[in-house]
Order: sequence, then structure tokens, then C-alpha cells
Amino acid sequence: MPRKATTLALNLTEEVRATLTALARSRTAPAHHVERSAIILYLADRRDATEIAATLRIDRQRITRCARRVEAVGPLKAIDDLPRSGRRPELTEAARTWLIGEACVKAKERGYPHELWTLRLLAAHARERGPAVGHGCLAELAPSTVHDILNSQPVKPHKVRYYLQRRDPSFEERKAEVLEVYAAAEMLRHIPEADRPAVVLSYDEKPGIQAIATTAPDLGPKPGRHSTVQRDHEYKRLGTLTLSAAVDLVSGFVHHVVTQRHRSREFVAFLERLDAHYPGGMLICLLLDNHSAHCSRETKRFLASKPGRFELVFTPTHASWLNYVETFFSKVARSVLRRIRVASKAELADRIRHYIDACNATPALPNWRYGISPPAQARAA
Repeated sequence: MPRKATTLALNLTEEVRATLTALARSRTAPAHHVERSAIILYLADRRDATEIAATLRIDRQRITRCARRVEAVGPLKAIDDLPRSGRRPELTEAARTWLIGEACVKAKERGYPHELWTLRLLAAHARERGPAVGHGCLAELAPSTVHDILNSQPVKPHKVRYYLQRRDPSFEERKAEVLEVYAAAEMLRHIPEADRPAVVLSYDEKPGIQAIATTAPDLGPKPGRHSTVQRDHEYKRLGTLTLSAAVDLVSGFVHHVVTQRHRSREFVAFLERLDAHYPGGMLICLLLDNHSAHCSRETKRFLASKPGRFELVFTPTHASWLNYVETFFSKVARSVLRRIRVASKAELADRIRHYIDACNATPALPNWRYGISPPAQARAA
């Protein structure tokens, strides 16, 4: 049975027809505006849907929908999309405010075992307790909606970012002493080595270096199978070592020793190594942190036996970033210790010593610039 032709009794004013004609011929207007303008013009000329569809090379359903839109809102409004029947937002501003307020309270204070809220937990909490306090719109709250609400706020109460409270009341004074050490090392570089009255060292320990052995051999890269080294997930812990190091801030030379532990006796033994290395009468200035071994009775006893030989300058509490040797330890961790596997603790110690010996073959001069002025020669240049 043939379809009934779709026509529309439509009368267009000259102004409306001119507007639609311009849109139908436009090369820059949106495509759906051009198409719908042409359809409306054909409908106004009493052309049926089948004929219009054949002329514009589109399906009849689009003609029919456009005709219904013209009947509902008129020819000019019909070229735009009508409002869709989407779900209206149901959360009130009061409900959003209540939800944000709940997020600012720790979950454990609301009777949950969690320290912080998760999106699922906060959504479930809102669904359970929101309607009871007058926010019925929260009865079907989804975790994704909670995410959108919290993500749009300037505060993120469901997240934690750590900070370090300053606990050293004399931080500025002690920091100034540390910076004076770096300035002194800079001045010593301009004095001939034989005439230098002192040496400046940055010292610390790097404990807990793990000796880890493989339980299966590593597999080299193979084209077509795996492009990287393949390593078995299983491993064996062989124990830990401590690397004690002191970087000469004048020459860049690294004094080092690898030990099993880092007690007072190991620290005193390191001081004895420094005492034997440098000529007598030269002041040995050591920049170090506040580890208990650095100020123990055993350490103080040794220092008292060497009057005028050592000067210890301590960094402020929680200010290891002021100690240059930490930069050297970072370099060690990112190079020789990165993914290292050994057969024994002795092999680990040998490889660390070998690496530092290679660094000492061509020492890199420490370049500390924080808090100190550049040398006068550099300013003049």
C-alpha cells in the first residue's frame, strides 16, 4: 500500500521566506540549519515528503519530524533543536552544602572505621542520613555525583597532602650557620691547597641499603618477544648495609665507608679516618644532621681527645635538604642502586665502593647557591 503524501498548509511571510532562503543557500551556517530551512521552503510550496526526500537525498522521517516541529513552534524556531526531555537536576543547593559539610568532617567522627571518606562511602552516608535531615533529594545519590560536587569546590576535604611542621625554634639561626659553611667552602677554593687552613665536609649516613638477590636469571631482550630485560618477580632479601659518606665541599672528593650498622662507634671510626687523611693542624669542619650517634657520649669523648681538630655544624631539625651530601645520595640511588641485584652483601658493598671510586676519579665540584651570594669575581665578570 503506497504511503500517504505528507504536505503542510504553511504560509510564510516575505521576511521569513527571505531568512530561510538565505540559510538554505548558506555555506557557513550549521548543516542542520541549512537542511531544515530547505525542507520548510519545500513544505511551504506544497511539496510532499517523498518528493522533498528525493530532492534533498534524505529520508522521509527527517521531513516528517521537521514538519511536526514547524507545527509546534513555527518556521523560524523549527530550524533549531527543541529542548530535550533530559532528567532535571534534583539536588538542591542546601543538599550540596550539607554534603560538602559532611565531607569536611572525618569519616571516623561519623562512626565509620575509615580515616577519610571514599566516594562510595560518602554517597552511602548521604543516602542514609541525608533524607533524615530534610534532604530527600540525596536518597539516590551516586558516587559519580559526589565526585562532581567535591571536584568543583576550592577545598578537597577528602584528600590529604602532607606537610612538615617546623619544630626547631632556632631554625633561622642554625640555617645561617649552615650557609656560612658553604660560603667558607667557596672562599677556600680560591686558596692554594697547601695553604688551606681548613677543610669543609658534608657528612651523613644512608642506612637500609637492601642487598636483594634474584631467584631466577634475568632474560635479555629478544626481538619479537620482549623488548626489555625480563626479571622474575620473586626475590630474596640478603640484609642491609649502611653507606657513610662525607663530600669535600672544596674539592668534591667523597670519603666513604660501607658498614653493617651506623652506631656511635662507626661514626667515631669515620672521624678517625678523616683525622688520618688530612694533615695535622688543619681544621676539619663537618656539616651533619642531628642523629644521636653524632652527639653521643662516645662521640663527645673522641672529640675531646682531639681539641681544635674537629668542628661540627648541625643542620636544623627536619632540614636535611640543607646538607649537600643528600644530593650525592640521591645520585647514588638513581644510578648504581637503581634496580640492583646482587649475590651477597659483600658484592653490594664492592659495587658501591667501585662506583664512588669512579666518581672520585673525576670529582664534581659541589655547586651550592641557595642562600649565599656569588663570588666577587663572578659578579665583576
